[in-house]
Amino acid sequence: MRKRLIVSAASALSLFLAVPASASDFQPGAAGVGDPYYPSYGNGGYRVSHYDIRLKYQPATDELEGTTTILATATQNLSRFNLDFALNVSEVRVNGRPAAFATSGEQELEITPARPLAKGAQATVVVRYKGVPSTVKRYGFTSWHRTPDGGIAANEPEAAWWWFPSNDHPSDKATYDVSVLVPDGTQAISNGVLTGTTSQAGWTRYSWRENKPQATYLATLAIGKFDVTRDTTASGLPVYNAYSKDLGENADAARASVERTGELVDWLSGYFGEYPFSSVGGYVPNVPTGYALETQTRIFYSPRQFAKGSNTSVVVHELAHQWYGDSVSLSRWSDIWLNEGFARYAQFLWSEHENEGTAQELADYVYASHPADDPFWKIKPGDPGPDDQFSGAVYERGAVAVQALRNAVGDEKFFQILKGWPTERRYGNATIAEFQAYAEKVSGKKLGDVLNTWLFTPSKPAVGPVPPGTAAAASASASPAPGADAGRDAGQPPAEPKSWKKIQETNSVHEAHS
Repeated sequence: MRKRLIVSAASALSLFLAVPASASDFQPGAAGVGDPYYPSYGNGGYRVSHYDIRLKYQPATDELEGTTTILATATQNLSRFNLDFALNVSEVRVNGRPAAFATSGEQELEITPARPLAKGAQATVVVRYKGVPSTVKRYGFTSWHRTPDGGIAANEPEAAWWWFPSNDHPSDKATYDVSVLVPDGTQAISNGVLTGTTSQAGWTRYSWRENKPQATYLATLAIGKFDVTRDTTASGLPVYNAYSKDLGENADAARASVERTGELVDWLSGYFGEYPFSSVGGYVPNVPTGYALETQTRIFYSPRQFAKGSNTSVVVHELAHQWYGDSVSLSRWSDIWLNEGFARYAQFLWSEHENEGTAQELADYVYASHPADDPFWKIKPGDPGPDDQFSGAVYERGAVAVQALRNAVGDEKFFQILKGWPTERRYGNATIAEFQAYAEKVSGKKLGDVLNTWLFTPSKPAVGPVPPGTAAAASASASPAPGADAGRDAGQPPAEPKSWKKIQETNSVHEAHS
């Protein structure tokens, strides 16, 4: 049977070579994936299945030298294709042959292979490059953070350009091998599992593997001198955390928060289902930024997140993203509510767990805290636009939308949806419309009105997210005026939940990334 298959394949190949497609059948791939928010990000004409990234980094000079091998499949007859990248390229090969290349726009690397790629053909693309990433700016910023002892790549929605060429859009996920050579005494941290370290002639190579599909913006690289802790969760999941040695007065609060990762990921598994990856952890480098980022399996935290003491709430937020955002990734950036609304709602659930305010109390507080003329209500969490993609309203109003959904379907169906969605869509991509269809299938209810009200209406809903069957719900049926707080005396706003300040401290989670 095996021999017959080989002969059949050879015959098909000879037939293909005997009748080549005409040159006019091959066209360049699009320079962008077509995302309305970031039209030039990502590329058309191919899909990536794996990145093999081999780097050498010198902390003293911030010089990064690399060779990235990309395994891709053409989705059309390709005469040329693009990668997103910002460093200086010295050589490109496609299927072993030298390829012509040029740069255009802010981050486009245009590659013309020696032989065009037929639709369905697999391609091995090798790119050699070098640069000082902290000095390279695109669109006026760099996503590479220089530290006293190294450098960090962590940003959203773009970070890859400064350390590896890619198809930089979350709709094209791939597996990763990242191998980094650094001077002895310096460490290199990335996603997934550390598969090995080797040392020779004053240099040490760290090799990391993420064996589950990962969006490009969720790939991270941290190089410097870290205190590393390793453990396993109660369920046996490997935990790898790291802290810069020079965090100063924030060091203990950071550890008191991040070292609870194992406990918190097991707790979240009760709501979201089995953890989808092979390891978990976080790192806190010495950077002046204020945000945290859900980089897959290895979360990036800024020291400033812990400037007011420990904060498990931010750890819960970023861990929740491992299901909502990392395992199930958005199809386009306008679907950001699927990431941030649910990660913020996980903080509401943690508040309930800690007896510091229920999710309903927190939703009521958000609703009452913003009068009808507050610009907060002008932002639509379901389609906020690129300028407001990481606005506080996306998080807070987004979480209130989740509570409104909970009230609409009831607790039993809600928690079934909460766990079932990341299980059914594991390692894929999704849109808000697809989530709505799933929630309607599980609950047996039409949810267009509630989701349109909370996600797509640029004004304060006339009625807060009140549970059915309550006095507030009964009074709401009296058709209150727009912006009124139905069922509640406007002169008696709800008390501030105890967890509120800690939740607010995570509002810089994605602020001013660039």
